[in-house]
Amino acid sequence: MSTATAKPPAGPLLLTQKRIWIIFSALIAGMLLSSLDQTIVSTAMPTIVGKLGGVEHQAWITTAYLLATTIVMPIYGKFGDILGRRNLFLVAIALFTLASVGCALATDFWGFVIFRAVQGLGGGGLMILSQAIIADIVPAKERGKYMGPLGAIFGLSAVAGPLLGGFFVDHLTWEWAFYINIPVGLAAFAIAWFALTLPNKKAEKRIDVLGVVLLSAATTCLIFFTDFGGKKDEGWDSPLTWAFGAGLLVSAAAFVMVERRAEDPIIPLSLFRNRIFINATAIGFTLGLGMFSAIAFVPTFLQMSSGTSAAESGLLMLPMMAGLMGTSIYSGIRISKTGKYKMFPILGAVFTMAAMLWMTTLAASTPIWVICLQLFVFGAGLGLIMQVVVLVVQNSVPADQIGTATSTNNYFREVGAAMGVAVFGSIFTTRLSEALTSAFTGAGASAEQAGQSTRTLDPQALNQLPEQLRDAIVNAYADSLAPVFWYLLPFIAVALLLALTLKQIPLSDTAGMVARGEAVGGEEAERLAAGLPGTTAGDVEAAGDGDVVKDDDGELVSQAR
Repeated sequence: MSTATAKPPAGPLLLTQKRIWIIFSALIAGMLLSSLDQTIVSTAMPTIVGKLGGVEHQAWITTAYLLATTIVMPIYGKFGDILGRRNLFLVAIALFTLASVGCALATDFWGFVIFRAVQGLGGGGLMILSQAIIADIVPAKERGKYMGPLGAIFGLSAVAGPLLGGFFVDHLTWEWAFYINIPVGLAAFAIAWFALTLPNKKAEKRIDVLGVVLLSAATTCLIFFTDFGGKKDEGWDSPLTWAFGAGLLVSAAAFVMVERRAEDPIIPLSLFRNRIFINATAIGFTLGLGMFSAIAFVPTFLQMSSGTSAAESGLLMLPMMAGLMGTSIYSGIRISKTGKYKMFPILGAVFTMAAMLWMTTLAASTPIWVICLQLFVFGAGLGLIMQVVVLVVQNSVPADQIGTATSTNNYFREVGAAMGVAVFGSIFTTRLSEALTSAFTGAGASAEQAGQSTRTLDPQALNQLPEQLRDAIVNAYADSLAPVFWYLLPFIAVALLLALTLKQIPLSDTAGMVARGEAVGGEEAERLAAGLPGTTAGDVEAAGDGDVVKDDDGELVSQAR
């Protein structure tokens, strides 16, 4: 058979620096799409539920997204390992973008909730696959400088989301909080379509369908257990709450039994024999319990203490964003230069403990600039931990388990966050309800009037109250929130202990795809791309699906995938 008609064997992809940065741009776009949507809805939510008629059920908007995101994290991670990540990433972007259109066009509340859940199905994939793809194309010793900006996107979204949501509600319509996703989603899809030249695979073992079902059931029960437990109308003594708790225990036990016998488990139990994986994942879990609980409650206090709208109070979160982005990027660069990572989770836990101790002093008289400093230190601690533990987990497992390990780490962090927000939110709201009732009755209101005023209180209504009552209400918020930080401190102390015992091992100098024989990286890729007679590096980069690059003698050098 002639050379012209013979089908060449598949060759490795050239991971040149140019190709890596192009792929990284697609990941940044996907991560921004996912993280921005989690915060942009917060300021638009009162308007959305008012227009669609679901005020009493508005918690479902958050719960639907959180539930869908958490369920699909392990699925995307595992399926990415066995089927390839390119098509999954495209599916995640498409789901998210199409669901955004559905949210914007929704005419009833429950239809809107369904589209929010579909958004979560896409958003969970964008978060997990972005982190896993970076591990596929960049060696662990160089990955920090890429993981840092990915982590910084969360900090940017924490402030930009509420500001954009507030702007759209005030100057356009609430639908624009979702219309904005469409151009970003289309751009991300286009970049990913052309830039993500990653290999597709076929499953060599039977897919663990029963494991997926049981893990999804356990996650659903967990989210509803914490959600109903944290609600005032249900609470921790509700039979329905504990029915979900029982369902969690049964489905979790069944999941473990199934995973022990599965040919290719969705979460291999062998991961939990890896000391470094357990340690880093436990840090992520306690991080979720402590840090994200605080993030959930501080903005509420800022709104009430400053008397501003949610959008305006978002500006007061800028110091936290600055701290998070600064340390996330700095730690990533330092890890890439030194190859050492252990000191950063330790410093992060110390910074966080210091910030939480400082926040226990919150009072109505606390100046805004002091709160901003507290948030800066808090954000700095978050930035030193969040992406570093993902890098540590990825570095501790074989190349064919990168996606599974990444998703499992994120999964337990989200589980910790859900539990923390529910438990400590319940403590905060219970104390706050009692304190606000006392404030209103102390001003001469009846118990019934106090209850009604408490339910309808917002920053704008606060500004219209007499100064003495306004001060009493702000004090009620401060007195209810400050003690919550004492409850969170033990979890951060555990995170510090885990960070101190985290084992330091050398960072791998081989990207995941290179280790699996799917790509050529580093200097060899640059040499092949630049040294081909009659072919420029740009020609190789532009090679499309199935394009073959040969030297002058007709020998195969690479085949782009």
